[in-house]
Amino acid sequence: MNNSYLLKYAIKYLSKFDSSKQNVEKILKSKIMRLTKDKQQRYKLYSQIQKIINNLEKNKLINDENFTYNKICLLTSQAKSKIFIINYLLQKGVEKKVVLEIFNNFDINNYDWEKKSALAFAKKKRLLGSNEDLKKKLGKMSRAGFPYQLCREILK
Repeated sequence: MNNSYLLKYAIKYLSKFDSSKQNVEKILKSKIMRLTKDKQQRYKLYSQIQKIINNLEKNKLINDENFTYNKICLLTSQAKSKIFIINYLLQKGVEKKVVLEIFNNFDINNYDWEKKSALAFAKKKRLLGSNEDLKKKLGKMSRAGFPYQLCREILK
C-alpha cells in the first residue's frame, strides 16, 4: 500500500460524495487504520495525507468554498435553520470564517430564505393546523434552531 493507492481511494470517494478537506483527511486516516497494523507503515502513510489533499486541491477536486455553498443550498431547501446549517458545516471541518463569509453572501442574495424555511419546517412537522399547545410548537421549532420571533410569526 502506498501514496498512489490512497490518492485513488480519495478520488473514488470524491466521485461519490462532495466533501471538505478535513473530512477527506478523516476518511483517509480511517482507511489507513483498517488496512495496516504496522505502526511504521501507518506513520509513513499519515505523513502522505497532506500531500494527497494538496494534490486534490490543486486539481480542484476539493474546494471548501464550493462544498459550503452547495451544502447551504441543499440544507435550506430541506427546511433547516441557519444555526443548524452553520453547526453542520463546522462539524464537517469547514473553517468558521469561510462558513460565515459564504453564509453572508447567501443571505444577501436570498434575503427571505429563513422565513420560507421555517414555514416549510412547520408544514413538514404539521405544526400549522394542529391543536397542539403553542408552547410545544414553539419548542419544536426552537430546537430545530429557528429564532423565537420567527417561530411566533409563523405559528400565529
